[in-house]
Amino acid sequence: MAAGSLFLVCAAAALCLVQTQDTADELPDSYKKGVDLVLEQLSSHAGVSHHFRYLRSLEKSEIESGFGVRYLYHHFYLKPTRCAKGTTASSPQSCPFRNDRPLMDCAVCYKMSSDQIEANPRPYVHCIQKPRLTQEMSTTSSLTRGKHPSL
Repeated sequence: MAAGSLFLVCAAAALCLVQTQDTADELPDSYKKGVDLVLEQLSSHAGVSHHFRYLRSLEKSEIESGFGVRYLYHHFYLKPTRCAKGTTASSPQSCPFRNDRPLMDCAVCYKMSSDQIEANPRPYVHCIQKPRLTQEMSTTSSLTRGKHPSL
């Protein structure tokens, strides 16, 4: 009986993991572009040695300013994968998540016009490994976001 219960718990956990891995496809295109910007910057950074994939959103906000211009903020987690840094594949089958490395806690703030990220003002991108994020840093990040010229 205990083995049957354990099997059900493991099956439910595997189902939740599969659902979590596919959530990037459920993001609206405007938020996907922000995630892609962060992934592009992470992969080009010399201090980052892993390939990452989107895990889940923590907070999203959008301000319409008229004439097709929007300001977006997206706070989300990235999770390292078993693929080598620089890998272009990002499917769950080809690049499964690794559980032996910490999550990357990321925030991005940017201006969009005609469904494209604008270069001015320069998008704000900030990522830090989850265990290194302190409450003080989180508060400072929230205060900085409130002062960002695009919000």
